[in-house]
Amino acid sequence: MLLIKQVQIVDGSGDKPFIGDVLIAGQKISAIGNNFSKKKDEEVIDGFGMIITPGFIDVNNTSDHHLSIFTNPDQKNFIKQGVTTIIGGQCGSSLAPLMYGSLTSINRWANTDKTNVDWISIKELLRVLDRVKLGINFETLIGYSTIRKDLAGSEIRDLTESEIEIFINILDKALSEGGLGLSTGLGFLDSKFTPYNEIKRFVSLIAKREKVYASYLRNEKEDICRSVEETLRLSRETGAKTIISHFRPFKKYKKEFNKSLNLIEKSLIDSNVYFDVNPFTDVIFPIFTILPYWAQNENVEVMIDNIKNFEKRKIIINELKKIDLSGLTIVDTRGQDILLGKSVLEISQKREIDAVLFLLELMRTSRMKAMLVSKDVDPDLLLPLLMHSRAFIGSNSSDLSFSTFTKYLEIVLKQGISIESAIKKITSFPAQFFGLKNRGLIKEGYFADLVLLKDNKVKNVILNGRNLF
Repeated sequence: MLLIKQVQIVDGSGDKPFIGDVLIAGQKISAIGNNFSKKKDEEVIDGFGMIITPGFIDVNNTSDHHLSIFTNPDQKNFIKQGVTTIIGGQCGSSLAPLMYGSLTSINRWANTDKTNVDWISIKELLRVLDRVKLGINFETLIGYSTIRKDLAGSEIRDLTESEIEIFINILDKALSEGGLGLSTGLGFLDSKFTPYNEIKRFVSLIAKREKVYASYLRNEKEDICRSVEETLRLSRETGAKTIISHFRPFKKYKKEFNKSLNLIEKSLIDSNVYFDVNPFTDVIFPIFTILPYWAQNENVEVMIDNIKNFEKRKIIINELKKIDLSGLTIVDTRGQDILLGKSVLEISQKREIDAVLFLLELMRTSRMKAMLVSKDVDPDLLLPLLMHSRAFIGSNSSDLSFSTFTKYLEIVLKQGISIESAIKKITSFPAQFFGLKNRGLIKEGYFADLVLLKDNKVKNVILNGRNLF
């Protein structure tokens, strides 16, 4: 048993903090009260001067996309910032359910060739994660592209009626096994032309099952308003709880973003639409996404052939020369660590090579898996977005994330937001929205996912009753 004594309790409900003791037995919170006496063999933490909160919930996590839940199962970078639950299966791609044991839908993020896929269903995936001793609670949405590619391959076409029926059966079974809902990646080339009515068929099932629909917009820049309108319409017509993935104000499209946010705010009564956001002005993205749309493909070999082909390469180079590369930094190179943290222009100048040619070479050597970051988000629009009533907080990252949640707390507390309101946004608010049972609150009978803060910095994390620090 574990006893945390005389700690300031911010229970995640939004209610005012109070001083008390928290007793943990096994994986659960056993009791909350005052001046509990220490029992034999009971571990005690002196909570004086500290705040205890529920564990934080990352509503947009990509550790599954990058397979780091297998290669780095302790997920320490999240634990260290107080995150105890991550939600994967984002942007249309999940690790399950699979029809043929292929991870085709996540090829754009990770090399899946060396992954031993010994699962098909959501239930089997969760058993595998138990076996690898994943050091964090993992929940997942069901990836639309994951199922669709198993049914239709890489063809950009409408599904047939029989394929839709099969999709519905697969989706329904996955939801019954613990899937939190359905995600789409409409901003990716392979999903960009998916018809509205096809999506609506599946989102209607999500609404019926009281699950969540999460969508990466078809266009988050110059045509963001039309994409948001589509999402609002889908929510109104189906009644589904909906979340827009990584909703962010790009500097070049401030006017369009403000209009789209206004559309959401005007629809609060007749639609159930939320969004996730993170506190950074950085945007992390796979290197292949800077290629022209026609040169992108889910098959890495096809994209590499495109940049090798003499005629296609000339066209690609001309297109990339129109892009401002001055703010691009390399954050993942798949083994070429000497490049990490350096800007594209810095490296190209040192190597005396054109920046576009360097990028094409990095695409080839990393097999399109390198990740870039640019400071494209407007900080003035981002600040109020973090505190918006419809905003969730998500890292939109894998184990590369070091401080999303601690940074969020630092920013909003400086703005005068109360600690109880700030904590609610990253604990009970997402837990209730996604239907996470017995998580998100410091409450008797709930799982003991807890964070101890001192001076608003994470000092200790307890996960399912285990003291990790």
